[in-house]
Amino acid sequence: MVKWSVVAGAAMLTLTATLAAAEPVRLIFDTDICGDVDDVLALGMIHAMESRGACKLVCVTVSAEHEQAAPFVDAVNTFYGRPDVPVGAVRDGVKPGDSKYLHLARQRDGNRLRYPHNLATARDAPEAWELLRKTLAEQPDGSAVIAQVGFSTNLARLLQSASDEYSRESGVELVRRKVKLLSVMAGSFQTIEGHKRFLEYNVVQDIDSARVLAEKWPTPVVYSGFEIGISLPFPAASIERDFGYVEHHPLVEAYVLYEPPPHNRPSWDLTSVLYAVYADRGYFDISQPGKVTVEKDGYPRFEPQAGGPHRYLVLREQQKARVTEALVQLASQPPGRTP
Repeated sequence: MVKWSVVAGAAMLTLTATLAAAEPVRLIFDTDICGDVDDVLALGMIHAMESRGACKLVCVTVSAEHEQAAPFVDAVNTFYGRPDVPVGAVRDGVKPGDSKYLHLARQRDGNRLRYPHNLATARDAPEAWELLRKTLAEQPDGSAVIAQVGFSTNLARLLQSASDEYSRESGVELVRRKVKLLSVMAGSFQTIEGHKRFLEYNVVQDIDSARVLAEKWPTPVVYSGFEIGISLPFPAASIERDFGYVEHHPLVEAYVLYEPPPHNRPSWDLTSVLYAVYADRGYFDISQPGKVTVEKDGYPRFEPQAGGPHRYLVLREQQKARVTEALVQLASQPPGRTP
């Protein structure tokens, strides 16, 4: 018994030291926040994980061209107590049209903004690919993790960029040196409603950029396909029950404006964020290594390949309840609270 206690105590000390030495994930969030509301929930999750010490949100870049997208991101960041997170906006990118919830960035209660922020329009934000270069150049080598949950426009432009004031390296060289993992919500890797070649929105809106990303990204990429998020509907009961710690909450108001409860919205973007920060927690399985080729119609063809750079998430039935609980607990965590 004494020997067991000594061994167990040593193991606990080792584990504690390991956890204490662990650096938070340096996370870049690239989002098409504008249309679907899962981007908004994913951003809330990131702030919860930062409050838990699991990550550090070093910048957010927006891949949907909408004048209120960057201000809305700025408003959410400010709501969570992080108004200084840099936000970049795409120029001449995909224009998905009007949004059901981005006008919350302009919502006023009397003479005051309901959700205070600094950016008035997307034009006040730096161009996204330039902010990506600046941010990556500032990170330690091999430390950055990127969660891309929208169009591939910004990351493709990053790859195609040349040396500048931030780095002498080309975009590919800079990514190779700085980025540890790219977690992407894109594509489909199972049959969806009888369609073996299901064409997923994030890819088909900018096929050329998705192709550049698949061909040229020089570090490991893990895709979260359409089938993953649709298998994990975010429970509307949580929207109605778990966010009552403030009178006005941007996640709740965006969710209700997008489609009122009892609608349970699929958790596509949340899954890529969860994997980006907690890749080692066993929330998902991953496929064998391979190579994704984006075909002309936007279908991401995956071919197994020993040592290939690409994998995709696999969700087993017995994992669903645990993942859903994690998504709910993180999205609904109050600002600044560390459980």
